[in-house]
Amino acid sequence: MTKSDDEEFNTDESPYNTLVGERLRNIRKQKKMSLQEVEATSNNEFKASVLGAYERGERALSVPRMERLARFYGVSIDQLLPRDSMRVEGQQPGASGPTKIRIDVAKLSQFPEPKFQMLERLLRMIQVQRQDFNGKVITVRAHDTRAISVILDVSVEEVGDHLAELGLIFIPPNQ
Repeated sequence: MTKSDDEEFNTDESPYNTLVGERLRNIRKQKKMSLQEVEATSNNEFKASVLGAYERGERALSVPRMERLARFYGVSIDQLLPRDSMRVEGQQPGASGPTKIRIDVAKLSQFPEPKFQMLERLLRMIQVQRQDFNGKVITVRAHDTRAISVILDVSVEEVGDHLAELGLIFIPPNQ
């Protein structure tokens, strides 16, 4: 017995489905459409309740359905897929770098070397992307540590230790 596209199986909210859902929601919002508007504009092909379940990661999206949704939104199918597969379940096997590091951005100005200026620009860019304007501390994620490792010329696994040696890891005052 096969299921139609509207009868996609329920999942136990896998991390990847959640990431796909985030992308779907972001694209829909960029198109300035509500779930109800998508349903109406698609002539009920994409029901608001089903699309909402996709966006929450509660339902799996088949490839043919994803292709039709991409066409509806006017984007390529790869735009519906998460940008950072490293976020799924923390990290992929073989990528043993830290998952989150809190960096004291304010202290970076004490290091005049070009690589630290480049690191500060990267961290400021991340802050702008996240709309995080406190300016003093930023928590970088696993995928950010790859870029930092290149800038600092250390392995991904060594990023946290190297930043700690430089005194750039943020430690809250009460610890």
